Amino acid sequence: MNQQRNQTDSWMGLDGRVCVVTGAGSGIGAGTARELAALGASVALIDRDLETASAVAAAIRDSGGRAEAFKADVKSADDISTAAARIGDAIGPCHVLVNNAASVGYGGALLDGDMAAWSHTLDVNVTGALLCTRIFGRQMIEAGHGGSIVNVASICGRAPLPSGGAYSVSKAALVMLTRVLALELAEHGIRCNAVSPGLVHTTATEAAYSDSTVAQARRQIVPVGRIAEPVDLASVIAFLASDRSGYINGEDILTDGGFSHTLMTHVPQPAKPMRPR
Repeated sequence: MNQQRNQTDSWMGLDGRVCVVTGAGSGIGAGTARELAALGASVALIDRDLETASAVAAAIRDSGGRAEAFKADVKSADDISTAAARIGDAIGPCHVLVNNAASVGYGGALLDGDMAAWSHTLDVNVTGALLCTRIFGRQMIEAGHGGSIVNVASICGRAPLPSGGAYSVSKAALVMLTRVLALELAEHGIRCNAVSPGLVHTTATEAAYSDSTVAQARRQIVPVGRIAEPVDLASVIAFLASDRSGYINGEDILTDGGFSHTLMTHVPQPAKPMRPR
């Protein structure tokens, strides 16, 4: 098994690369940090909650990986600049940036929702990703080794979430940000792609899955018959981070177990099949 894993590490080409993951204290971010470290990367975990990020980093180190935690709020350019400098000094310039930090709270209907919540969601989900990309992207350019940026979007960027405030809008904007950056950064050897998860069981969505009826109903609407775990997304993110995806740029990889393709299954059909005319 170890030999098989070593072959995978070599095949992915992430060994020794510095990978920065935002929102890495839990959920998809933590799963991604663990996956990248398992593939030989040196991982910098950024989170507003240094305690949770440090716990994930310690667990990675206990498993033989390389990881350090750094406190920063992605809404703050000063925070990210300071973290980037510390990461550069501690483990080297960034090769891979995973913009995972997100605001997932429900902000209410757009006509009467709280505008502060609207602004906060956009600040974290869109502006935060741009700030991190500007700061770590410059680090990649100065190092001259190219790089890969992966933005964690959402199926809600394609399908609107009613009463979700700015969430769907922000994730749709993040996908377009991905495409613009893919064109602007390509000359520097930096690729930019997105991953759009469907239904995922994380600490942020625990309330839904603690209700067994809701959890079962959700499993039944996903063609693969289960709800995603963070590792399901982490594997896709790691692929996009690696040289194995070197000709993929500006794409949004939908990772939802086939759920988004079930639209026509909800259309009522007559008891007798319709005959062609």
